[in-house]
Amino acid sequence: MKASPNAAILQLFAAEGLHVDASSGYEVHRAIAAGVAPENISLSSQELPEFFADLVALGVKINACSLSQLQRFGEACPGAEVGLRFNPGLGSGGTGKTNVGGPSSSFGIWHELLPETQRIAEEHGLKVVRIHTHIGSGSDPAVWQKVSGMSLDLVRQFPEVATLNLGGGYKVGRMAGEASTDLDVVGAPVADAFKAFAEETGRELHLEIEPGTFLLANAGALVSTVQDVVTTGSTGHDFIKLDAGMTEVLRPSLYGAQHPLVLVKAGGSAAEGDESYVVVGHCCESGDLMTPAPDEPETITERALGKAECGDLIVIEGSGAYCAGMSTKNYNTFPEAAEVMVAADGSLHIIRKRQDFEQIWSNEVAVDVSAM
Repeated sequence: MKASPNAAILQLFAAEGLHVDASSGYEVHRAIAAGVAPENISLSSQELPEFFADLVALGVKINACSLSQLQRFGEACPGAEVGLRFNPGLGSGGTGKTNVGGPSSSFGIWHELLPETQRIAEEHGLKVVRIHTHIGSGSDPAVWQKVSGMSLDLVRQFPEVATLNLGGGYKVGRMAGEASTDLDVVGAPVADAFKAFAEETGRELHLEIEPGTFLLANAGALVSTVQDVVTTGSTGHDFIKLDAGMTEVLRPSLYGAQHPLVLVKAGGSAAEGDESYVVVGHCCESGDLMTPAPDEPETITERALGKAECGDLIVIEGSGAYCAGMSTKNYNTFPEAAEVMVAADGSLHIIRKRQDFEQIWSNEVAVDVSAM
C-alpha cells in the first residue's frame, strides 16, 4: 500500500483481487475507508498501533515484527491466529537505505530468536499461521531466491503455518538500459522449492508477494513546469529550476534514484538541441535535486535534455511508486499536488485535488503568544 496509497489505486487493485499490505495502523484504516475488506489486509509495522486488537476483531491479519509485539499481541488476543515477520539474517536492496534484512536492519524478529518466539507463542496459545520475510527494495533476485529457502526452514518450525509471504522488492527498470526483474525466471526455483516442501511435509503453502513498485513505478509520471534557467558560468553548471521537487518526488534526494526526464516545449513539441542541465526542485534545500549521480544523492550530475526555456514542461517518469506517497509535502508550505488517473480509453480523472492553501495550516491552534 505504501507505494501509492490513493483510494482510487487501492480500489483498482482490490477489484482485480489483490490484497493490501499495510505498514501502519493508519494505513489499515485508510484502506478500509477506501472499501478494502479488512480480511484482505495484513499489517506488518515497526509500530504496533495501540488499537491493534480492534483491527484483529475486524478481521485484519497481524504480523508480529518483534518479540515485544508478539508479547503484546498474545496478552491482548490469547489463542488468536498471528503471523510472524522474521529477519532471516540476509538482506539485499538497491541501496543501503532500501536493505531491510540482515544484522544492520531492525525489521522483523531476528532469526536466532526463534526459540524465544516459539515460547511466547505457546505461552499465549497463539496459532502461528503465517511467516513473513522481506529483504529490501530493488533486491538481487539470487538473494531473494536464497532467502525463500531460509524462509521455508522457518516455516518448518511452525506446523500450523499455511502462508509464506516473501515480501517484494523486485527491481524495476526506469532508465534506458535498466532491466526489470523477470518474475517467471526468479519465481520458477521458488515454485520448485514450494513443491518440494509439499512433498516432504504434506503441507501445500499459500505464497504471498508484495510487488507494489513492480506494478506501479512506470505507471505514473510527474508533470512540472520550468520556472527558471540559470548558470554558474563556464566552470559551473546550467540549472533548470522546476515548480516541483522533493515535495512530490523524494527518491532522487533520498536515494540518488534515477528517473527519466523528458523536456517538452511550451507549445507541445519535442525539445531540440543537446544542452545538458542539472535539474533542481523548488525547495530551499540544496538537496532538492532531480539529477543526482546514481545512488549518490549528494553528487549533482547533468542530464542532456535539449534547450530549455521558462514555461517548458519537464515530465519526471517512473513516478508511480513511492513518490506521491513518500513526499515531503507542505515543506516550504507548498501545497500537495493533484493526482490524475488516465483511464484505458484515454480519459482523465482527478483522484486527488490540489490542496487548498488554507488546508496546510488548518490543524494549527491559535494561542495567546503574549502570555508565553
